[in-house]
Amino acid sequence: MPKKKHQHERKQISAAEFARRRHELTALMDENSIAIVPGGTLRHMNWDKRYRFRQDSDFFYLTGFDEPDAVFVLIPGREYGESILFCRERDAEVSRWHGDITGPERAMQLFGMDDAFPISDINDILPGLIEGRTKLYYAMGLDSEFDSQVIEWVRKINQQGHLPPGELVQLEHLLHELRLFKSAGEVELMRLAAEATCRGHCRIMAQVVPGMMEYEVEAELNHEFAMGGARWPAYPAIVGGGSNACVLHYLDNNEPLQDGDLVLVDAGGEYQNYACDLTRTFPVNGKFSETQEAIYSIVLEAQLAAIDEVKPGNNWNDPHDAAMRKLTEGLVSLGILAGDVDMLMAEEAHLPYCTKRTGHWLGMDVHDVGDYQVNGEWRVFEPGMVTTIEPGLYFTDDMVEVATRYRGIGVRIEDDVLVTKTGHEVLTSGVPKDIQAIETMMESGRAASG
Repeated sequence: MPKKKHQHERKQISAAEFARRRHELTALMDENSIAIVPGGTLRHMNWDKRYRFRQDSDFFYLTGFDEPDAVFVLIPGREYGESILFCRERDAEVSRWHGDITGPERAMQLFGMDDAFPISDINDILPGLIEGRTKLYYAMGLDSEFDSQVIEWVRKINQQGHLPPGELVQLEHLLHELRLFKSAGEVELMRLAAEATCRGHCRIMAQVVPGMMEYEVEAELNHEFAMGGARWPAYPAIVGGGSNACVLHYLDNNEPLQDGDLVLVDAGGEYQNYACDLTRTFPVNGKFSETQEAIYSIVLEAQLAAIDEVKPGNNWNDPHDAAMRKLTEGLVSLGILAGDVDMLMAEEAHLPYCTKRTGHWLGMDVHDVGDYQVNGEWRVFEPGMVTTIEPGLYFTDDMVEVATRYRGIGVRIEDDVLVTKTGHEVLTSGVPKDIQAIETMMESGRAASG
């Protein structure tokens, strides 16, 4: 791992790139149309406490504007400018309690908007912008409250005897296709998210000992993520010791780690709204048992085979097929399955022990946007796509058909893989996953701590 350093300047997407994204979306829209993209809103824990605000990914992708209660509008060919932002006005009293507000005037300067208005005026202004447009691009069904507002604007236009849009088009079909392909700037941010995440996972490998609480591991991860510039976790961390590793979305993280168990850690940091998603499984006491090593080796072989399939021209399901074949062969070698591997593959005999698919798109969201199939066929990999590769085997305590020595063991190994012009790049290669390398790191960590 590179030496940790304090980050004095946070990398971010340039205003020019946000403008380019808007132009790309404009080029996909029909003439005389309008797109409406609402931003995120503040949510309250209780009457006087708020959850941390995280901007809607679609809205941020097009604007870079990171404040609540805003709406972005895009109108191709509009005489007074195509990009319009509605946002909060500056308010000294609100700023005193909650921090500075950009305001419409500065938003135009800082974010390259052609026009900006106070959000309080949206009901007076936006219906007039919608009026006479033949198509309205909007992601209906994601926010029922804003859906109602859009419907009311269209109804108001119709009641006034003006012409409302004749067609509603689901915006995400266009926008999410753009988001699927990462630019060089986006890849740089994803590398930084991965770098901070890798530091966190290496930190815990060097520090975990029997008796440590699962939530203590989570705390160490979050510390290192933030020190690397990824201030917030991209998702709630999974720290599952022993049989807790068999709970795919285990979030309690409230039990002690036991000597002789494995611990599965699925955690990633978020850097400037871009996520990392990384999983490692390792022995709490620093040494794999023979049984643990046998299972782990099967999963690692499956993961490596799957990563090899990530390259232009292959389809998104090829890594999954490669991983499932290796897992099936491994289950036969353990005596858990019996029979011809091809027949077992056709029957999906592995499913009781591996219920997840092998990966998902990654980007601004952990389970990022983008179709996995096009016209009924698996999507072909192209440069700029990023996918996770995360095969696993899970043997719950109640699997009576499995030998006792395997029960309560869960293993998952996950990396983030960028499709390049010539093949792939593993963004999260900074954390060891080879058995000997893991044991060496854990031994070194124990020696360093005395």
